[in-house]
Amino acid sequence: MSSPRNPPFRAEHIGSLLRPKELVEKRYAVAAGKASKDELKPLEEASIKSIVELQQKCGFHAVTNGEHSRHQFWGTFFETLTGMEEIHLREGGYDQSIFRAYAPDVKSFMHEKTIPNQVTLATGKIKHTGTSSFLPEFDYLKTLVPKSEWKNIKLTLTSPSWYHFRYGPNKAYLPGVYNSDAEYFTDVAAAYQKELSILYDAGLRNGQIDDPNLAYFCSDEMLKGWKADKENFQTADEQFAAYLNFYNDCIKRPSDFHMGIHLCRGNYVGSRHFSEGAYDRIAAKMFNDLNVSTYYLEYDTPRAGGFEPLKSLTKNKNVVLGVVTSKFPKLEDQKEMVERVYKAADFVSEGQGISREEALKQLSVSPQCGFASHAEGNELGDKDMEKKLQLVRAIAEEVWPGEA
Repeated sequence: MSSPRNPPFRAEHIGSLLRPKELVEKRYAVAAGKASKDELKPLEEASIKSIVELQQKCGFHAVTNGEHSRHQFWGTFFETLTGMEEIHLREGGYDQSIFRAYAPDVKSFMHEKTIPNQVTLATGKIKHTGTSSFLPEFDYLKTLVPKSEWKNIKLTLTSPSWYHFRYGPNKAYLPGVYNSDAEYFTDVAAAYQKELSILYDAGLRNGQIDDPNLAYFCSDEMLKGWKADKENFQTADEQFAAYLNFYNDCIKRPSDFHMGIHLCRGNYVGSRHFSEGAYDRIAAKMFNDLNVSTYYLEYDTPRAGGFEPLKSLTKNKNVVLGVVTSKFPKLEDQKEMVERVYKAADFVSEGQGISREEALKQLSVSPQCGFASHAEGNELGDKDMEKKLQLVRAIAEEVWPGEA
């Protein structure tokens, strides 16, 4: 079976795009009780309309809303489920010992401000309410593009393990709520399935999970911390395998629903990353066992390793090569980026015993991550971002003429 195409398109971006200052400030004002939500919506809609027009101008087919309706990249899926609660909003707060201190994002958050963003746990049995927090985003995007293009709209989705990995063993839920991770995973998967069903019925056909957690299993530092943690009841390899099974239960879907996953090493304030490490440790198992069609992989710096893991890519899967950085304004050289795409194709070719031309059919190109995973965005300007998007498109047109 050949890999699906369109989506993914030859030129892709990861989802988040720089937000206007007035939108960021208004959202903070709403959070502080200094402005009403009614004041926020017109700014959001105007901003999303403008960012969709920018994507179209740059030649991108899989348009997103730039995540301009969110404060952080993961949205509010978990927060809106029955049984999930932001416990730091409770009287008395929480015990910091619930966190994995060696989890890369937790370590960064703790260094920055002593607590991670949105400390959300299962305080009761998890269940979908029947109302989707993502659906309004998709419905508004449908008003901005022709009906024939609705199938191309890309919605970025929360990692199923987002509120699990950061916590220590059996600490993603309060005592007595679940007896094991297996029980917790079963209920989260049912809720995730309900969310995807609602979105599919509304016409969504292109989803992308934004997932830092799986990439953390490439980090020597994280793995060292894992091994030293006496509370862990399974090895890191066993946890990784459990996550793949869990994710597969979450993302069961119709055959015409394209699902991809972006493996991110962090994209925080000041264009900082959370972790380092090549995909070698996880590539073979991930490519073979995770039921997604497309992997959006970071390849903008040496910290991501080389293209060698692409030798494990299976024939029915795609990889989107994130060779253009979204973190800094300096523009990459197009010729060098094209050569990197060809180099990546050669590893796919070697692994599958096919020609470079055949290998290229399974590849696309993109920035390595979003431009604004968090509200303030990365350390570059709007014009810098536009040039980066234009560069991605130009690389795609050179490598795949007539297909971009």
